[in-house]
Amino acid sequence: MSETTYQTTRVSSSSPVTTVLGATAAAVAIWIVATLAGAALTVSFGAGQPIQKITVINVVVAALVGSLAGWGLLALLRRFTTNARAIWTVIAILFALLSLGGPLSTISSVGTKVSLVAMHLAVATVTIVGLRRTRGR
Repeated sequence: MSETTYQTTRVSSSSPVTTVLGATAAAVAIWIVATLAGAALTVSFGAGQPIQKITVINVVVAALVGSLAGWGLLALLRRFTTNARAIWTVIAILFALLSLGGPLSTISSVGTKVSLVAMHLAVATVTIVGLRRTRGR
C-alpha cells in the first residue's frame, strides 16, 4: 500500500500579493463609498485644463502601480542591504506623504479631495503595514 502526500499551496495573510490586492481593494472601497455619497470625483490640474473624471479603472491602476512599486523597492533593498525593512519604511512613508500633493493640488471639490486623500492614505497604510510583515532574504 502506498501513502499519498498532498501538498497545498496557500497564500498567507502576510503575502505581498495579498497586500497589493488588499491595498487595491481598500482604494476601490473608498471610491465606491464616495461615488454612492455623491462626490463628483472630477479633477482639473490647472486653470484651462480639461476636467477629468476619476473612474474605478483609474483607482485600480493607481493603487496597483503604487503598491507594486513599493513591493519592488522592498525586494531590491532586501537583496542589497541588511536593514531593508527600516530603510524601505522610511522611503515608503515619505512617498506616501509626497503622493498627497497630487490630490491636494488639483482643482476639485472638497469631497473629491477628501476622497482622493483617503484613497492615497489607505493604499499607503495597507502597503506599508502589509509589506513590512512579509518575509524576505
